[in-house]
Amino acid sequence: TLEESTELKTSFSQGTPAQRAGFDKSALLVAGSILLASFVVSAAILSSGKFSFKNASDTPIAVQGDGQPTVDAPQVPTGPVDVSADDDAFLGKKDAPVTLIEFSDFQCPFCRKFAEDTLPQLKKEYVDTGKARLVYRDFPLAFHPGAVPAAQGAECAKEQGKFWELHDIMYAEQAKQGSGTVQFTADDVKKWAVKAGVNATKFNQCLDSGKYKQEVEKAMADGTAAGVSGTPATFVNGRVIVGAQPFSAFKTVS
Repeated sequence: TLEESTELKTSFSQGTPAQRAGFDKSALLVAGSILLASFVVSAAILSSGKFSFKNASDTPIAVQGDGQPTVDAPQVPTGPVDVSADDDAFLGKKDAPVTLIEFSDFQCPFCRKFAEDTLPQLKKEYVDTGKARLVYRDFPLAFHPGAVPAAQGAECAKEQGKFWELHDIMYAEQAKQGSGTVQFTADDVKKWAVKAGVNATKFNQCLDSGKYKQEVEKAMADGTAAGVSGTPATFVNGRVIVGAQPFSAFKTVS
């Protein structure tokens, strides 16, 4: 209390020089210990390249060395794992010798970067030449409210053979508003779907009905089972590459 603090200050001022010196020494030792501890904690954070914080929805988030936010979950396995492609949309030949399975989020800026920078090169070098097929699987993150209607909308567009057209348009429309996370709603997805060339009436009915809610949830469950914790996460014949990595990162995976 304030009264106790005043009494302590009075007692100290009236003590002997030796008592005051001892008090000074103890105070310095305590302060020094606290300072040393803070240096140790800071060094540990910097050396690991990772720290945790919480977003507005109180979801634990981890920031890795590349600054990519991911849901705080078990580490993605380093060895090959069995990943289901299900019956999701894909580019390339179904019997291609290499299968790339991308778990992605339509509102994730890192996924957008992957779609803009890396995907075209993968398509040109591997998909179009018959060496690989690329499967897109939904993994909408909880703190991206627009990602769920976007994922379900993409499935509705797939019904009309327009999945990849809407895929490209959704990312392109967000890119017009900047490089960060862009907020959008189901109504925006409907507008973008029209640009992709779908039958608007059929598309809107499909999206409004929640027809593909379970389909999207299954994709997320499959991703979680494979160790996915953030997006994009791309498996190359079972070996995962995490983040919006450049084309060169995929060339090194065997």
